Amino acid sequence: MFQKLEAVEKRFEELTIKISDPEVIANQNEWREFMKEHAELEPIVEKYREYKKIQAQYNEAKEMLEDASLDKELKDLAEMEMLESKEKLPKIEEEIKILLIPKDKDDEKNIICEIRAGAGGEEAALFAGTLFRMYSMYAERKHWKLEILNENETGLGGYKEISFMITGKGAYSRLKFESGVHRVQRVPDTESSGRIHTSTATVAVLPVVEDVEIEINPSDIKMEVFRSSGAGGQHINKTSSAVRLIHEPTGIVVECQTERSQFQNKDNAMRMLKTKLYDIEKQKQDSEVANARKSQVGSGDRSEKIRTYNYPQGRITDHRIGFSIYQIEDFLNGNLDEMIDNLITADRAEKLKGDEE
Repeated sequence: MFQKLEAVEKRFEELTIKISDPEVIANQNEWREFMKEHAELEPIVEKYREYKKIQAQYNEAKEMLEDASLDKELKDLAEMEMLESKEKLPKIEEEIKILLIPKDKDDEKNIICEIRAGAGGEEAALFAGTLFRMYSMYAERKHWKLEILNENETGLGGYKEISFMITGKGAYSRLKFESGVHRVQRVPDTESSGRIHTSTATVAVLPVVEDVEIEINPSDIKMEVFRSSGAGGQHINKTSSAVRLIHEPTGIVVECQTERSQFQNKDNAMRMLKTKLYDIEKQKQDSEVANARKSQVGSGDRSEKIRTYNYPQGRITDHRIGFSIYQIEDFLNGNLDEMIDNLITADRAEKLKGDEE
């Protein structure tokens, strides 16, 4: 590990010189890349330098204790310094290990989230609406922007499916573990006998990609236009402004009908298509990483049941980490951070264990 840290520190020092070089600054693309790498390495280097400083203090105090010429008072101070340093070193070493875990390059990206009603008919559609409201409120707490891209509402206010984009710093890093099957156990509004029903909805969280990251051959795309079925007044329903894109090599179909203009809907649909194609590649890579580890917290398998929302018990349980929260109303009002923090911690622990093996 320490050889790697020496190399990281050397690279950081090289980058510090490069980002101040007028020739590099003149090439904005190159300068931005160097700045990004510099910012990523900085916390590792700072923590490593802190480790080296405390290690030096420990060695110095140890030498003082071995010096026979020192009086008792100085030796007592040296012993105290040595014990304090010895206690700090393992903690900093653990912090460095966490910082050295390779970051997901998509963590800082915006997301496209798709929620689809699963088993349970109208109740599943209502649950999909509950999940959409939950993520909307979480985005609001984080001061992120949410934009609906496509929606298929049911008569009772649920959704057969809804797609939306969340724009904000670190959106993917916080929400990427939400992908999978969510299960609800509750007495439905549609049920008169008061029996508890179990319904499901699937959530997919995809990182939004830049144009430079994925290219699509225009001849591979079939475009269809149709009249919107969503809300939006007479104008939206009388014109063929809704857009459907079909990527023929993969069979992926995306629709967008929330904007008044066909151009805007096509632009959003293309963004969704690129995001889905990028996600296919990401899933392949994640599966390879998952196979290398014995287990993973991440959502490599989108059909996996990840969480249960039990209304009678007021409990939300995440099955991947065996963690429960007993404040269901608060959770559904967007207070997700405790669950997300536990998922991130578990994922880091798995990665650290994988590195040690």
